[in-house]
Amino acid sequence: MSTAASKPKPSSGSTILITSLALFSMFFGAGNLIFPPMLAVQAGDNFWPAILGFLGTGALLPVLAVVAIALSGANVRDLAQRAGTIFGVLFPILAYLSIGAFYALPRTGAVSMETAVTPLFGVSGTLPTAIFSIVFFGIALALSWNPTRIMDTMGKFLVPALVVLLIVMIAVSITRWDAEPVTPAEAYGEGPFTTGLLEGYLTMDSIAALAFAIVVISTLRNKGYEGRELVNSTVIAGGGAGIMLALIYLGLGGIGRVMPGGDQFETGAALLADASNATMGTAGQIVFSLVVLLACLTTAVGLITATAKYFSEQFAGSYKTWAIIFTVWSMIFATQGLSFIMTIAAPVIGFLYPPAIALILVTLIEPLFRSRTRFTWALILPVWTAVIFSLIETFVGLGWGATALEPIVSWAPLFAAGLGWVVPVAVAFITGLVIDFMNPKPAMEIGTNQTVEGEVVTAG
Repeated sequence: MSTAASKPKPSSGSTILITSLALFSMFFGAGNLIFPPMLAVQAGDNFWPAILGFLGTGALLPVLAVVAIALSGANVRDLAQRAGTIFGVLFPILAYLSIGAFYALPRTGAVSMETAVTPLFGVSGTLPTAIFSIVFFGIALALSWNPTRIMDTMGKFLVPALVVLLIVMIAVSITRWDAEPVTPAEAYGEGPFTTGLLEGYLTMDSIAALAFAIVVISTLRNKGYEGRELVNSTVIAGGGAGIMLALIYLGLGGIGRVMPGGDQFETGAALLADASNATMGTAGQIVFSLVVLLACLTTAVGLITATAKYFSEQFAGSYKTWAIIFTVWSMIFATQGLSFIMTIAAPVIGFLYPPAIALILVTLIEPLFRSRTRFTWALILPVWTAVIFSLIETFVGLGWGATALEPIVSWAPLFAAGLGWVVPVAVAFITGLVIDFMNPKPAMEIGTNQTVEGEVVTAG
């Protein structure tokens, strides 16, 4: 370790701030923009429990994922390998493809076209969409061409513009109207917190955080951060990004609460566009379009960087080669429109979240037991329980063998709320913990994927 890396850095505060802003911008795409207003409309008088549930999976869980990667000192594959080779190979690939070329990345282009360009300029159709996709993803590729400078590029220039526009849009809207009593929609009538929790899944940020954390760690390491200083700085940057996400979500939800006739809108994008137009006229529509474009662009840059970096490290091909492949693929996918993308991706998203959450939480809990043992079965059992339950629930949701499969999982508490995996995973964790206590192994060194005795740990 160099001397420079071990000394406090004069610019460490600004470095972490810029990194935090950049991480926020990676998280905050168009999906994050449009979900909170519609949640507010549908939750009505149950807004607060619903938005708190949304913040749980939309803001807190992504931060926990960043912390988990920082504590583990591993990339997603190395961390996942501790649950076994099969999970260690398949989960990272599915996760990176879901946040990359198969869903979240093409979604940034499709949403930008449908919610920013078409309303403002009145153009639509396959040819305009294709032209826009080429321009949009071409800019995103150019910005992500040098992965070591991506945090500075976004944190210093793109994000401040995005935040300022968001604040203007939120402040003007929530100070113009007052909230009126509204009866909650059926889904938010009895379980608003749980429904909000499930809505937060759709942001995909918890899975994306597993990838974005590596970008953050690599950036800070290139600036000389090492060891505990690297872990602490990553955690602070992640926490800052989470706080910004939560505040923006509350503001966007506030627009949904006060917008007159909010229940007449089918999407959050339409609601925000109309609110901007009603409060600021044509200037408001321009502001909203710029917010969407910047939100989508910064997320696209982060996704290209994270996925290309991972695939270049795990498979043949350079970073730039994979960046081009994913960009071109996303251009093609985006021209098919948002509905086509969602149809393909929704089941994969639903399947990935439970094992991702299990992996994140177990990794966060492990340091609490480092004086006793490192986790082996306490990691393998809950993760695979989540995989099995989630896979069955996904098949049931798709109608594949539902009659035969549903009785296998329907007994579980919270099954009706879409959280049937939670209690079985908790039981599996406790069972695994007991086994590990009976056969203790050297603890993990915080911030590394090595034990205190120097053993590199992957598969259990």
